[in-house]
Amino acid sequence: MKKSRGTLIAPLAALVAVAALLLTVSIGLVEAATNAQGNGSSGSSTLASSAPTGVCTQATVALGAAGHFRILAGTTITNTGATTVKGNIGVSPGSAVTGFPPGTVSGKIHVADTAAAHAQTALVTAYNDAMGRTLCPVSVAGNIGGKTLGPGLYKSTSSLMISKGDLTLSAHGHSGAVFIFQIATKFTTTSGRSVILAGGAQAANIFWAVGSSATLGTTSVVYGTILAHKSISLATGATLHGRALAHLGAVTLAGNHVSHLPVSGTIPATFAARPVAAVRPAQ
Repeated sequence: MKKSRGTLIAPLAALVAVAALLLTVSIGLVEAATNAQGNGSSGSSTLASSAPTGVCTQATVALGAAGHFRILAGTTITNTGATTVKGNIGVSPGSAVTGFPPGTVSGKIHVADTAAAHAQTALVTAYNDAMGRTLCPVSVAGNIGGKTLGPGLYKSTSSLMISKGDLTLSAHGHSGAVFIFQIATKFTTTSGRSVILAGGAQAANIFWAVGSSATLGTTSVVYGTILAHKSISLATGATLHGRALAHLGAVTLAGNHVSHLPVSGTIPATFAARPVAAVRPAQ
């Protein structure tokens, strides 16, 4: 007996549905494995779900206790002028903090205390993590001003500079996208140069790992966390939306704004900061 057309359609539809289900599961397994590779670096946390997937996706750098500080130094923190810091500052094992006031801090000033010491330990871990990344590095050198870069790992075997143009970092619509810059020696921005965020890029997901020292030029604007092995200097009027974390040396300030904004925006005239007494270890 010849089977009707209707009796053939039902089994065929069921087979198509099963095949679609198997394909969906397979894609999910591939993406999970891919993300595991992209986030496999030791000491790093998992990316937000909004971040792009792929074998070259970078995990964020876990700052631990260092993340509680906007400014952290190993020897001294020195300020001149009307610097405003939105957050905590600290120094360890050194014990010199000068220039507050006239500088103002909205949080606490930790001087050679337990919190600053723990932050320094966490800074070493974060620095080693950022410098130790090897997943799909892109070589950069000299001046990267005037370029537009997407998320990823960027490696310079010498110094790196933002000059003769601004640097744009675009997350391409993925707010969890991570940018990591490995800089073997010095990191410098020249006068008036800026880092510009685009496509939902966030300052919290940008990391500048610097093998020696970082210098932000007069009135320059930088987003992200600077992890410097030695020292960090902000010239007059420079703005940092992120953190200046120096391990061995000093952080030098001169009428700067140090704050945190998750995405690009206008620089506030003031941060309503207030001078506070230093937190010193018990005698």
